[in-house]
Amino acid sequence: MIQPPTRNSLAIPVGVSIVLCTGLAVADEPPVRLAPIKPLGSVEQRVDPLRPDRLTEAEREKLYEQVTRDADYLERQAAQLRRLTQLLRPTVVHIDAKKPLLRPRNGKASEEEAGSGVITEVAGRTVVITNRHVIHRADLGNITIRLDDGRELRPTRLWSDAGTDIGVMEIDADDVETARLAKRDAVQIGDTVLAIGSPFGLAHSVTLGIVSAKGRRDLDLGEGSVKYQDFIQTDAAINPGNSGGPLVSLRGEVVGLNTAIASNSGGSEGIGFAIPISMVMFVTDQLVRTGTVSRAYLGVTLDSVFTHDAARRLGLVRPVGARVSAVTKGSPADVAGVQPNDVIVEFDGAAIEDDDHLVSMVSMTPTERTVTLGVFRDREMIELSMPVASREQFE
Repeated sequence: MIQPPTRNSLAIPVGVSIVLCTGLAVADEPPVRLAPIKPLGSVEQRVDPLRPDRLTEAEREKLYEQVTRDADYLERQAAQLRRLTQLLRPTVVHIDAKKPLLRPRNGKASEEEAGSGVITEVAGRTVVITNRHVIHRADLGNITIRLDDGRELRPTRLWSDAGTDIGVMEIDADDVETARLAKRDAVQIGDTVLAIGSPFGLAHSVTLGIVSAKGRRDLDLGEGSVKYQDFIQTDAAINPGNSGGPLVSLRGEVVGLNTAIASNSGGSEGIGFAIPISMVMFVTDQLVRTGTVSRAYLGVTLDSVFTHDAARRLGLVRPVGARVSAVTKGSPADVAGVQPNDVIVEFDGAAIEDDDHLVSMVSMTPTERTVTLGVFRDREMIELSMPVASREQFE
Protein backbone atom coordinates (compact mmCIF):
# COMPACT_ATOMS: atom_id res chain seq x y z
CA MET A 1 0.00 0.00 0.00
CA ILE A 2 1.11 3.55 -0.68
CA GLN A 3 2.05 5.23 2.55
CA PRO A 4 1.29 8.84 3.41
CA PRO A 5 3.79 11.46 2.23
CA THR A 6 6.38 11.51 5.00
CA ARG A 7 8.44 8.50 5.91
CA ASN A 8 7.19 7.92 9.44
CA SER A 9 3.83 9.63 9.10
CA LEU A 10 0.55 7.79 9.43
CA ALA A 11 -2.83 8.75 8.00
CA ILE A 12 -5.01 8.61 11.08
CA PRO A 13 -8.75 9.12 11.58
CA VAL A 14 -9.52 12.53 13.07
CA GLY A 15 -11.85 11.91 15.96
CA VAL A 16 -11.52 14.61 18.60
CA SER A 17 -12.46 17.88 16.89
CA ILE A 18 -13.52 19.58 13.64
CA VAL A 19 -11.62 22.17 11.61
CA LEU A 20 -13.07 24.62 9.07
CA CYS A 21 -10.96 25.73 6.14
CA THR A 22 -11.99 28.95 4.41
CA GLY A 23 -10.93 30.56 1.14
CA LEU A 24 -12.69 32.38 -1.63
CA ALA A 25 -12.43 34.94 -4.35
CA VAL A 26 -14.99 37.33 -5.81
CA ALA A 27 -15.37 36.47 -9.49
CA ASP A 28 -17.76 39.31 -10.41
CA GLU A 29 -15.51 42.13 -9.17
CA PRO A 30 -13.36 43.98 -11.73
CA PRO A 31 -9.64 43.33 -11.39
CA VAL A 32 -7.75 45.93 -9.39
CA ARG A 33 -4.10 46.62 -10.05
CA LEU A 34 -2.17 46.66 -6.78
CA ALA A 35 0.34 49.50 -6.59
CA PRO A 36 3.94 48.39 -6.03
CA ILE A 37 5.74 49.77 -3.00
CA LYS A 38 8.60 51.89 -4.20
CA PRO A 39 11.88 51.60 -2.27
CA LEU A 40 13.16 54.47 -0.21
CA GLY A 41 15.87 56.77 -1.46
CA SER A 42 16.47 58.47 -4.75
CA VAL A 43 15.25 57.25 -8.11
CA GLU A 44 18.74 56.11 -8.99
CA GLN A 45 18.82 53.97 -5.82
CA ARG A 46 21.98 55.75 -4.65
CA VAL A 47 22.66 56.19 -0.97
CA ASP A 48 22.23 59.75 0.29
CA PRO A 49 24.14 60.05 3.60
CA LEU A 50 22.42 63.38 4.32
CA ARG A 51 18.90 61.90 4.07
CA PRO A 52 17.28 60.10 7.05
CA ASP A 53 16.34 56.49 6.36
CA ARG A 54 12.70 57.23 7.11
CA LEU A 55 9.60 58.09 5.14
CA THR A 56 8.76 61.74 4.82
CA GLU A 57 5.29 62.86 5.82
CA ALA A 58 4.34 63.15 2.16
CA GLU A 59 5.60 59.62 1.43
CA ARG A 60 3.63 58.25 4.39
CA GLU A 61 0.44 59.91 3.18
CA LYS A 62 0.95 58.48 -0.30
CA LEU A 63 1.48 54.98 1.10
CA TYR A 64 -1.67 55.30 3.22
CA GLU A 65 -3.63 56.22 0.10
CA GLN A 66 -2.29 53.14 -1.71
CA VAL A 67 -2.94 50.88 1.28
CA THR A 68 -6.52 52.11 1.60
CA ARG A 69 -7.22 51.66 -2.11
CA ASP A 70 -5.76 48.15 -2.26
CA ALA A 71 -7.45 47.17 1.03
CA ASP A 72 -10.85 47.86 -0.55
CA TYR A 73 -10.23 45.04 -3.03
CA LEU A 74 -8.90 42.61 -0.42
CA GLU A 75 -11.75 43.40 1.97
CA ARG A 76 -14.28 42.49 -0.72
CA GLN A 77 -12.71 39.04 -0.80
CA ALA A 78 -12.76 38.84 3.00
CA ALA A 79 -16.43 39.82 3.01
CA GLN A 80 -17.19 36.86 0.76
CA LEU A 81 -15.47 34.55 3.25
CA ARG A 82 -17.55 36.02 6.06
CA ARG A 83 -20.71 35.41 4.06
CA LEU A 84 -19.73 31.77 3.55
CA THR A 85 -19.05 31.37 7.25
CA GLN A 86 -22.47 32.81 8.12
CA LEU A 87 -24.11 30.35 5.73
CA LEU A 88 -22.21 27.27 6.85
CA ARG A 89 -21.61 27.47 10.60
CA PRO A 90 -25.29 26.77 11.47
CA THR A 91 -25.18 23.59 9.36
CA VAL A 92 -22.20 22.11 11.23
CA VAL A 93 -22.57 20.27 14.55
CA HIS A 94 -20.26 19.13 17.32
CA ILE A 95 -20.63 15.47 18.32
CA ASP A 96 -19.75 13.85 21.66
CA ALA A 97 -19.99 10.07 21.85
CA LYS A 98 -19.51 7.89 24.93
CA LYS A 99 -18.63 4.35 23.92
CA PRO A 100 -17.50 1.18 25.72
CA LEU A 101 -13.82 0.30 25.60
CA LEU A 102 -13.05 -2.91 23.74
CA ARG A 103 -10.44 -3.65 26.38
CA PRO A 104 -11.23 -2.00 29.73
CA ARG A 105 -8.10 -0.79 31.48
CA ASN A 106 -7.28 0.74 34.87
CA GLY A 107 -10.88 0.28 35.95
CA LYS A 108 -12.13 2.38 33.03
CA ALA A 109 -14.83 0.76 30.90
CA SER A 110 -15.76 3.59 28.54
CA GLU A 111 -14.19 6.39 26.51
CA GLU A 112 -15.28 9.74 25.12
CA GLU A 113 -14.84 10.61 21.46
CA ALA A 114 -15.62 13.91 19.81
CA GLY A 115 -16.06 14.83 16.19
CA SER A 116 -18.10 16.90 13.79
CA GLY A 117 -20.97 16.49 11.40
CA VAL A 118 -22.99 18.34 8.80
CA ILE A 119 -26.79 18.65 8.67
CA THR A 120 -28.63 17.92 5.43
CA GLU A 121 -31.84 16.39 4.14
CA VAL A 122 -31.90 12.93 2.56
CA ALA A 123 -35.02 11.12 1.35
CA GLY A 124 -37.23 13.56 3.23
CA ARG A 125 -35.39 13.07 6.54
CA THR A 126 -33.20 15.51 8.43
CA VAL A 127 -29.87 13.81 9.09
CA VAL A 128 -26.36 14.50 10.33
CA ILE A 129 -23.59 13.00 8.19
CA THR A 130 -20.33 12.24 10.00
CA ASN A 131 -17.57 9.63 10.14
CA ARG A 132 -18.38 6.15 11.34
CA HIS A 133 -15.37 6.05 13.66
CA VAL A 134 -16.79 9.03 15.61
CA ILE A 135 -20.02 7.24 16.62
CA HIS A 136 -19.16 3.55 16.18
CA ARG A 137 -20.07 1.38 19.21
CA ALA A 138 -21.96 4.24 20.91
CA ASP A 139 -25.63 3.82 21.89
CA LEU A 140 -28.11 6.45 20.71
CA GLY A 141 -28.54 7.68 24.28
CA ASN A 142 -24.79 8.24 24.63
CA ILE A 143 -24.45 10.48 21.56
CA THR A 144 -24.89 14.24 21.98
CA ILE A 145 -25.27 16.50 18.94
CA ARG A 146 -24.60 20.16 19.74
CA LEU A 147 -25.92 22.76 17.30
CA ASP A 148 -24.43 26.16 16.54
CA ASP A 149 -27.13 27.88 18.64
CA GLY A 150 -26.28 25.79 21.72
CA ARG A 151 -29.13 23.27 21.48
CA GLU A 152 -28.30 19.65 22.30
CA LEU A 153 -30.02 16.77 20.53
CA ARG A 154 -30.00 12.97 20.64
CA PRO A 155 -30.17 11.03 17.37
CA THR A 156 -33.30 8.98 16.76
CA ARG A 157 -31.70 6.51 14.34
CA LEU A 158 -28.19 5.61 13.28
CA TRP A 159 -26.66 3.93 10.21
CA SER A 160 -23.02 3.38 9.23
CA ASP A 161 -20.82 1.87 6.53
CA ALA A 162 -17.44 0.43 7.53
CA GLY A 163 -16.17 0.28 3.94
CA THR A 164 -16.13 4.08 3.58
CA ASP A 165 -16.14 5.21 7.26
CA ILE A 166 -19.41 7.11 6.77
CA GLY A 167 -21.98 7.41 9.55
CA VAL A 168 -25.48 8.92 9.37
CA MET A 169 -27.79 9.96 12.22
CA GLU A 170 -31.42 11.00 11.89
CA ILE A 171 -32.48 13.89 14.12
CA ASP A 172 -35.89 15.22 15.12
CA ALA A 173 -35.51 18.99 15.25
CA ASP A 174 -37.39 21.99 13.96
CA ASP A 175 -35.81 25.12 12.55
CA VAL A 176 -32.38 23.70 11.68
CA GLU A 177 -30.23 24.89 8.81
CA THR A 178 -29.24 22.29 6.20
CA ALA A 179 -26.10 22.40 4.08
CA ARG A 180 -26.13 22.63 0.31
CA LEU A 181 -24.31 19.64 -1.20
CA ALA A 182 -22.41 19.73 -4.47
CA LYS A 183 -24.23 17.70 -7.11
CA ARG A 184 -21.04 16.15 -8.49
CA ASP A 185 -17.29 15.96 -7.91
CA ALA A 186 -16.37 19.16 -9.76
CA VAL A 187 -13.63 20.26 -7.34
CA GLN A 188 -10.19 20.51 -8.95
CA ILE A 189 -6.62 20.58 -7.69
CA GLY A 190 -5.81 24.16 -6.71
CA ASP A 191 -9.40 25.11 -5.83
CA THR A 192 -9.82 27.07 -2.60
CA VAL A 193 -11.79 25.24 0.09
CA LEU A 194 -12.97 25.76 3.67
CA ALA A 195 -12.91 23.17 6.44
CA ILE A 196 -15.35 23.55 9.34
CA GLY A 197 -15.35 21.56 12.55
CA SER A 198 -14.28 21.26 16.17
CA PRO A 199 -10.51 20.76 16.30
CA PHE A 200 -9.40 19.95 19.85
CA GLY A 201 -12.95 20.63 21.03
CA LEU A 202 -13.00 24.19 19.63
CA ALA A 203 -16.42 23.94 18.03
CA HIS A 204 -17.28 25.60 14.73
CA SER A 205 -13.73 26.55 13.80
CA VAL A 206 -13.09 27.60 10.20
CA THR A 207 -9.85 27.15 8.26
CA LEU A 208 -8.79 27.97 4.70
CA GLY A 209 -6.72 26.03 2.17
CA ILE A 210 -6.66 24.53 -1.29
CA VAL A 211 -7.23 21.12 -2.81
CA SER A 212 -3.72 19.66 -2.91
CA ALA A 213 -4.50 16.42 -4.77
CA LYS A 214 -7.31 14.05 -5.70
CA GLY A 215 -7.74 10.30 -5.95
CA ARG A 216 -5.72 9.24 -2.89
CA ARG A 217 -6.73 5.58 -2.70
CA ASP A 218 -3.97 3.73 -0.86
CA LEU A 219 -3.94 5.26 2.62
CA ASP A 220 -3.14 3.11 5.64
CA LEU A 221 -5.98 4.13 7.95
CA GLY A 222 -5.18 2.44 11.24
CA GLU A 223 -7.03 -0.87 11.25
CA GLY A 224 -7.32 -0.84 7.47
CA SER A 225 -11.10 -1.20 7.54
CA VAL A 226 -11.72 1.65 5.07
CA LYS A 227 -11.76 -0.49 1.95
CA TYR A 228 -13.19 1.98 -0.58
CA GLN A 229 -11.03 5.10 -0.89
CA ASP A 230 -10.96 8.04 -3.27
CA PHE A 231 -9.83 10.86 -0.98
CA ILE A 232 -9.46 14.56 -1.70
CA GLN A 233 -6.21 15.87 -0.20
CA THR A 234 -6.20 19.38 1.24
CA ASP A 235 -3.81 21.66 3.12
CA ALA A 236 -6.71 23.26 5.01
CA ALA A 237 -5.87 22.78 8.68
CA ILE A 238 -7.55 19.58 9.92
CA ASN A 239 -6.89 18.31 13.43
CA PRO A 240 -8.25 15.68 15.85
CA GLY A 241 -11.93 16.50 16.25
CA ASN A 242 -12.43 17.54 12.62
CA SER A 243 -13.69 14.09 11.64
CA GLY A 244 -17.06 14.29 9.94
CA GLY A 245 -16.92 18.02 9.30
CA PRO A 246 -17.52 19.41 5.81
CA LEU A 247 -15.01 20.50 3.21
CA VAL A 248 -16.70 23.40 1.39
CA SER A 249 -16.20 25.14 -1.95
CA LEU A 250 -16.26 28.89 -2.54
CA ARG A 251 -19.85 28.51 -3.72
CA GLY A 252 -20.87 27.32 -0.26
CA GLU A 253 -21.40 23.71 -1.35
CA VAL A 254 -20.12 20.70 0.59
CA VAL A 255 -17.60 18.90 -1.63
CA GLY A 256 -16.20 16.42 0.91
CA LEU A 257 -16.29 14.97 4.41
CA ASN A 258 -13.08 15.51 6.41
CA THR A 259 -11.84 12.16 7.68
CA ALA A 260 -8.08 11.78 8.24
CA ILE A 261 -4.70 13.49 8.47
CA ALA A 262 -1.15 12.44 7.70
CA SER A 263 0.92 13.48 10.69
CA ASN A 264 4.02 12.69 12.70
CA SER A 265 2.81 14.75 15.65
CA GLY A 266 -0.90 13.92 15.67
CA GLY A 267 -1.76 17.50 14.64
CA SER A 268 -2.15 19.29 11.35
CA GLU A 269 0.90 19.25 9.10
CA GLY A 270 -0.93 20.48 6.02
CA ILE A 271 -2.01 17.06 4.74
CA GLY A 272 -5.65 16.22 5.34
CA PHE A 273 -8.04 13.88 3.55
CA ALA A 274 -11.76 14.18 2.78
CA ILE A 275 -14.23 11.72 1.27
CA PRO A 276 -15.60 13.21 -2.00
CA ILE A 277 -19.27 14.18 -1.99
CA SER A 278 -20.26 11.65 -4.68
CA MET A 279 -19.13 8.77 -2.46
CA VAL A 280 -20.69 10.38 0.62
CA MET A 281 -24.10 10.66 -1.04
CA PHE A 282 -23.96 7.26 -2.77
CA VAL A 283 -23.57 5.67 0.66
CA THR A 284 -25.77 8.05 2.66
CA ASP A 285 -28.76 7.81 0.32
CA GLN A 286 -28.76 4.01 0.46
CA LEU A 287 -28.30 3.92 4.23
CA VAL A 288 -31.25 6.24 4.83
CA ARG A 289 -33.53 4.55 2.28
CA THR A 290 -32.70 0.88 2.91
CA GLY A 291 -30.39 0.67 5.93
CA THR A 292 -27.62 -1.02 3.94
CA VAL A 293 -25.25 -0.26 1.06
CA SER A 294 -25.46 -2.38 -2.09
CA ARG A 295 -22.34 -2.23 -4.28
CA ALA A 296 -21.66 -3.50 -7.77
CA TYR A 297 -19.51 -6.56 -8.33
CA LEU A 298 -17.13 -7.08 -11.24
CA GLY A 299 -15.59 -10.47 -10.48
CA VAL A 300 -11.93 -10.00 -11.36
CA THR A 301 -8.61 -10.22 -9.58
CA LEU A 302 -6.45 -7.19 -10.39
CA ASP A 303 -2.68 -6.83 -10.64
CA SER A 304 -1.67 -4.48 -7.81
CA VAL A 305 1.91 -4.20 -9.12
CA PHE A 306 1.26 -3.44 -12.78
CA THR A 307 4.75 -2.28 -13.75
CA HIS A 308 6.07 -0.29 -16.68
CA ASP A 309 7.77 -3.37 -18.11
CA ALA A 310 4.57 -5.42 -17.85
CA ALA A 311 2.64 -2.67 -19.62
CA ARG A 312 5.19 -2.55 -22.46
CA ARG A 313 4.95 -6.32 -22.94
CA LEU A 314 1.19 -5.96 -23.40
CA GLY A 315 1.69 -3.19 -25.95
CA LEU A 316 0.99 -0.19 -23.73
CA VAL A 317 3.31 2.81 -23.60
CA ARG A 318 2.84 3.12 -19.82
CA PRO A 319 1.02 1.29 -17.02
CA VAL A 320 -2.46 2.78 -17.21
CA GLY A 321 -5.73 1.13 -16.28
CA ALA A 322 -6.15 -2.09 -14.31
CA ARG A 323 -4.65 -5.39 -15.53
CA VAL A 324 -6.84 -8.44 -14.96
CA SER A 325 -4.92 -11.40 -13.56
CA ALA A 326 -7.90 -13.71 -13.03
CA VAL A 327 -11.67 -13.82 -13.64
CA THR A 328 -14.20 -15.40 -11.28
CA LYS A 329 -16.25 -18.04 -13.09
CA GLY A 330 -19.90 -17.04 -13.48
CA SER A 331 -19.25 -13.44 -12.45
CA PRO A 332 -20.46 -10.40 -14.45
CA ALA A 333 -16.96 -9.98 -15.89
CA ASP A 334 -16.91 -13.63 -16.98
CA VAL A 335 -20.32 -13.29 -18.64
CA ALA A 336 -19.15 -10.11 -20.42
CA GLY A 337 -16.08 -11.92 -21.82
CA VAL A 338 -13.29 -10.34 -19.77
CA GLN A 339 -10.08 -12.41 -19.93
CA PRO A 340 -6.83 -12.62 -17.94
CA ASN A 341 -4.26 -10.07 -19.19
CA ASP A 342 -7.01 -7.72 -20.34
CA VAL A 343 -6.32 -4.15 -19.23
CA ILE A 344 -9.50 -2.28 -18.26
CA VAL A 345 -8.84 1.33 -19.24
CA GLU A 346 -12.42 2.62 -19.15
CA PHE A 347 -15.37 1.86 -16.90
CA ASP A 348 -18.80 3.21 -17.82
CA GLY A 349 -17.20 6.00 -19.86
CA ALA A 350 -14.64 7.07 -17.23
CA ALA A 351 -10.88 6.64 -17.76
CA ILE A 352 -9.30 4.26 -15.22
CA GLU A 353 -5.97 5.23 -13.67
CA ASP A 354 -5.07 2.04 -11.78
CA ASP A 355 -6.52 -0.97 -9.95
CA ASP A 356 -7.57 1.03 -6.87
CA HIS A 357 -9.36 3.52 -9.10
CA LEU A 358 -11.35 0.73 -10.74
CA VAL A 359 -12.30 -0.70 -7.34
CA SER A 360 -13.50 2.75 -6.26
CA MET A 361 -15.53 3.23 -9.45
CA VAL A 362 -17.19 -0.18 -9.19
CA SER A 363 -17.98 0.39 -5.50
CA MET A 364 -20.01 3.51 -6.41
CA THR A 365 -21.94 1.90 -9.25
CA PRO A 366 -25.62 1.13 -8.66
CA THR A 367 -26.54 -2.51 -9.14
CA GLU A 368 -29.00 -3.94 -11.65
CA ARG A 369 -27.76 -1.87 -14.58
CA THR A 370 -25.49 -2.39 -17.59
CA VAL A 371 -22.12 -0.66 -17.98
CA THR A 372 -19.54 -0.58 -20.76
CA LEU A 373 -15.91 -1.61 -20.33
CA GLY A 374 -13.09 -0.25 -22.47
CA VAL A 375 -10.57 -3.09 -22.65
CA PHE A 376 -7.07 -3.17 -24.16
CA ARG A 377 -6.48 -6.69 -25.51
CA ASP A 378 -3.94 -8.01 -28.02
CA ARG A 379 -2.67 -4.46 -28.70
CA GLU A 380 -6.06 -3.03 -29.61
CA MET A 381 -9.09 -1.51 -27.88
CA ILE A 382 -12.38 -3.40 -27.63
CA GLU A 383 -15.65 -2.56 -25.89
CA LEU A 384 -17.57 -5.00 -23.72
CA SER A 385 -21.06 -4.65 -22.25
CA MET A 386 -21.56 -5.96 -18.74
CA PRO A 387 -24.73 -6.25 -16.59
CA VAL A 388 -23.79 -5.29 -13.05
CA ALA A 389 -24.67 -7.63 -10.19
CA SER A 390 -24.73 -6.98 -6.46
CA ARG A 391 -21.64 -7.86 -4.44
CA GLU A 392 -23.85 -9.66 -1.90
CA GLN A 393 -24.71 -12.30 -4.51
CA PHE A 394 -21.08 -13.43 -4.71
CA GLU A 395 -19.56 -12.70 -1.29
